[in-house]
Amino acid sequence: MITAGIDLAAVSERTALASIEWTGIGAVVRDVVFPAGDDVILGVIEWAGKTGIDCPFGWPDAFVDFVATHRFGHVDDPQCGMGAGWRRELTMRRTDTFVRDKVHVVPLSVSADKIAHVALRCAVLLARLDATGHPVDRSGSGPVVEVYPAASLRSWDLYQQGYKQPAKPAVLGHLVDALLTAASWLDCGSHGETLWRSHDVFDAVIAP
Repeated sequence: MITAGIDLAAVSERTALASIEWTGIGAVVRDVVFPAGDDVILGVIEWAGKTGIDCPFGWPDAFVDFVATHRFGHVDDPQCGMGAGWRRELTMRRTDTFVRDKVHVVPLSVSADKIAHVALRCAVLLARLDATGHPVDRSGSGPVVEVYPAASLRSWDLYQQGYKQPAKPAVLGHLVDALLTAASWLDCGSHGETLWRSHDVFDAVIAP
């Protein structure tokens, strides 16, 4: 079985893709593409058994309703006594709240952070995928599923803060070592050096 992981960014130059072959005794990183463009991503999704994409697949319903209402100039004042709570309903999806409460990692807000640029690209990719006869179910039951590498690492007790900071390359190296120690069944093949050098590739590998 082949699965794929995509560390999606707003631009192809920062997007990494990894495909993993699962055997009866372990898993092997078969291919890494970095940077990865839209056509390459869609091609991999079509033949992979499942693809994990590190990006929100949608926006909070309350946010969508708020923006639609604002377009026609009929936004109501928030209820008295709610404080900033009404804004949290617009910026946090149920998925985000679940991850925060269960894994204790706060996801970036798709409606109030830079991740929104990535989500816009993702929305177009999902629409193109659907148009090719691969229906997208945002619950994850279709060919793609939304993933969050930071939450995965935290749930595996492997999370190390700062592993994405270029000024701290040793942190990423320690994290890769910790992952390969905990998952001795994972074979990086010829891509080990790339994992130690790029947090984008690392996130793509753990996405599936």
